[in-house]
Amino acid sequence: MEIEVDVIEFRVPTENNKTLFVWDILPEHSEAHIYESIWNIFSVFGALYLVKVCPNAALAEPGFYAMVKFYSAAQASKAQKATDKTCLFQRSPVKVRLSTKAKPAFGLSAKPLGHARCQELANHYLGFNGWSTQMLTMKDFSSCGTPGTGLDGLLMGGTAGHEERFLKYGCMVEVTFPQHGASCRGIGVTEEPLDGDERPEVVLLKRGKLQKWARDRAVVNAFERVVLVVLGNGKVAVECRSDPDEILPDDEAEGVIQVNDVP
Repeated sequence: MEIEVDVIEFRVPTENNKTLFVWDILPEHSEAHIYESIWNIFSVFGALYLVKVCPNAALAEPGFYAMVKFYSAAQASKAQKATDKTCLFQRSPVKVRLSTKAKPAFGLSAKPLGHARCQELANHYLGFNGWSTQMLTMKDFSSCGTPGTGLDGLLMGGTAGHEERFLKYGCMVEVTFPQHGASCRGIGVTEEPLDGDERPEVVLLKRGKLQKWARDRAVVNAFERVVLVVLGNGKVAVECRSDPDEILPDDEAEGVIQVNDVP
């Protein structure tokens, strides 16, 4: 008996076999109602990345069509077979087809998911208690060309002359999957220039914002290394792709971040 296996990555799904188009949607409901109905129906088959509802072209019959993006090709296929030529939420059948959009000869690699999307996808497949994050280190790389011009100097009203001043932070986090005995690390860097007129309380607010962004980027970077292997019976295995040049032992984590200028 052949075992069905699907691979889920924490990247924006761009493949045709993960994208469905729903045609022949009647104009008897509002666009918002159609969106909610489409989401509720297709999310039963698996986690959704996107639902988009659009009116038909001006020369076509009045009505709508929808695009539905899954993270899983297997779940998209099941949804297509189960919903094609059914009425769904209206009085006449709709057509549901897998995308056949032509791809460019030199396709770009898929973008990583954002922080919130990573959390949603991990929660869907692993549950809220199936993973956790831990910040290993947060480093301050803010400008400090002369005494009193680093972060401490900024808060005390120091000046940097002609030195360019900025706040920059680097963070390393570890994402752990305790039930699978797996973990991986990620690094995130954020930077913001200063014009020299900021009050101390404004600098403090910017510091907190940049530290949060650095942590979120580090979590995203860690999830880029994660692959979920989903079996047909619903069981999920976690694999972490590691880079020996970036993932270091625990006792070397402190001070590991080296940051160059970020354009």
